[in-house]
Amino acid sequence: MHHSIEVEQLSFSYPDGHPALVEVSLHIAPGEKVALVGPNGAGKSTLVLHLNGILTGQGRVTVCGLEVGEKTLGRVRAAVGLVFQNPDDQLFSPTVYEDVAFGPLYQGLGPDEVAAHVTSALAAVSMQSYARRVSHHLSTGEKKRIAIATVLSMNPEVLVLDEPTAGLDPRARRGLISLLRELPVTMLVASHDLRMVSELFPRMVIMDEGRIVTDGPTANLLKDEKLLEAHGLEKP
Repeated sequence: MHHSIEVEQLSFSYPDGHPALVEVSLHIAPGEKVALVGPNGAGKSTLVLHLNGILTGQGRVTVCGLEVGEKTLGRVRAAVGLVFQNPDDQLFSPTVYEDVAFGPLYQGLGPDEVAAHVTSALAAVSMQSYARRVSHHLSTGEKKRIAIATVLSMNPEVLVLDEPTAGLDPRARRGLISLLRELPVTMLVASHDLRMVSELFPRMVIMDEGRIVTDGPTANLLKDEKLLEAHGLEKP
């Protein structure tokens, strides 16, 4: 049984020489829901961007049994759905339907299959009635849901989200948390929102200064106020 995500000794430095990741190793089993937490600049987003080949460092990244590299990028990106922190980075078509159809079209599916994928992805995020809407006119919470649908339309095995609740009002945040709870996929979520983490993710990985500091049951780690404080986190 392969892990859904296997990161081995991954290091990455930005062009200015600043090390963003230092020998990071992380294994996530199929069906696991894991939170990645830590202060700004800890390396969470940098790690997430390695999982579908947007960034490439030294070390090994394997997702769904595929080693991430130039030859596997197409398959990797179909297997690992990455939802960016800012949904405007993900939505660029005239309508919601076209945004959600982009992935399945790119995968070479026929019109009927594309339509079926779009319908089920929009249903999964409770946005069926938005297909003909213009993405740019939606609220942040609605855009986040559509961004998740653009990824779900490709039936990924793993969903990776970067700060999913950032910029949401309380009602949109609650809705998004309910949605993430219901989705039956392996999930890795980078977040500052420890209240959401405590509700949704049994396992928590704390990063700081490009390293994994600790990895364990969320309930235990959230009780350790000294640990949280040392890494710029506040107990929810």
